Amino acid sequence: MENKILATVGGMPITTEDVDNFLKSLGQRGQTYNNNEGRAMILKQLIDSKLLLLDARKNLLEREDEFRAQLARLKDSLLVNYATEKIIDATPAATDAEIEAFYNENPDKFAGDESVNASHILVDTEELALEIYAKIASGEISFEEAAKLHSSCPSKENGGSLGDFTRGQMVPEFDKAVFSMTVGEITATPVKTQFGYHLIKLNSKNEAKPTPLAEVKDAIRSHLENEKQRAAYESKVTQLRILYPVELK
Repeated sequence: MENKILATVGGMPITTEDVDNFLKSLGQRGQTYNNNEGRAMILKQLIDSKLLLLDARKNLLEREDEFRAQLARLKDSLLVNYATEKIIDATPAATDAEIEAFYNENPDKFAGDESVNASHILVDTEELALEIYAKIASGEISFEEAAKLHSSCPSKENGGSLGDFTRGQMVPEFDKAVFSMTVGEITATPVKTQFGYHLIKLNSKNEAKPTPLAEVKDAIRSHLENEKQRAAYESKVTQLRILYPVELK
């Protein structure tokens, strides 16, 4: 995209690139202003900044002692940040071998979660739930047919099927009951939750499967590199404490 001059202030140009850089400096918030109205607001702000800069130079504000003190503090802060960035930039990246070793040495972190496949019938009263259970137990009606006829949950359209889910995805009472059941079992005692009374059928249990390395490789890489950078920083600071003694008073 062409870098157009959008305005000049005392001969100083303000370009589309200046507006783009301002948007980038806002991070994710910048997307809110990346439109005609927002860019116009940013242009006005940049113009105002140029006007203040010209006036400050005209009045020699940069020669004032307070400004010089602020500039010195800012310079020190920027220098510390730059020195920290140099330490981080010099830190070796995590290798594929290191990533694989971390994955193999920490199986508990990538063990995955046990899941179940279950169906349910949700009704308003315990009495109705017990009546439905009696009909299912006697073979008068199947669980799936009963769900379609009586359940108030949208899952009724699928015979009450809730699909696969892991611990913590359902309300506590339901979660506790379903993970203690055996495959094929239907709860003889309705499970009460904030939504009503549930008859639950456990269709299958799926043992926890380790998360494949490919799915967590980037996360491990980020973790290892953060640890390397932290260690490099701490090592540098420890060395500097020897060169420049620190006295707490």
